Order: sequence, then C-alpha cells, then structure tokens
Amino acid sequence: MHRTLIVARMVPEAADEVAAVFADSDHRSDLPAALGVRGRSLFRFGELYLHLVESDRPLAEAMAAHRDDPRFRRISRELSPFVSAYDPEAWREPKDAMAHEFYRWERHA
Repeated sequence: MHRTLIVARMVPEAADEVAAVFADSDHRSDLPAALGVRGRSLFRFGELYLHLVESDRPLAEAMAAHRDDPRFRRISRELSPFVSAYDPEAWREPKDAMAHEFYRWERHA
C-alpha cells in the first residue's frame, strides 16, 4: 500500500465544506476506485491542510493519468475557494503539494 500526504493551505473555517467535497466524491463516484484510493483522512492544523491518502499504487501517477477527468476537475474547482497551494510559486501540478516521506516504522506482529 502507498501513502501520500498532500500539504496545502486552507481557510480554517472551511473544514466542513472541504470534507463535504470529498465525501460527495468518495460516496457517489467511482473516482477513488479509478485512482486506486483505499482510504482518505483530512487534517487541519491552523491554516495547514493535510490530506493523507492510502492507495494501491503511487498517487502522483494515478492523478497525472486522470488530471483531465471531469470528476477530478470538479473536485479541484469546488475546493479552490478554500484550499490553496502551500507554496504557490513552486506549485505546477498536484505532485508539487505532496510531502516526501523520509522515515517509516511499522510494528509487525
């Protein structure tokens, strides 16, 4: 399984609206399955937006393959009033908002 952490800025008071955009997609479309998404968690820390995605394959590749998908574009459009790039000058595509994992530990039974 792959884990991807997306980092951005968010209007802190918009957590419910942001969650609703993803809930609509997760429960009413097959886009998560098309991207290989198994799970999603959204976090807010002040103005930081943290979006943890667990997927079957690397998310950056799946998102690149679906960047023109109307379902993907709709989510981006609906999030735009609330979520913005952490570093707008460096952001060119979704993978530019993905944190780089540099350590991982898992307890094995």
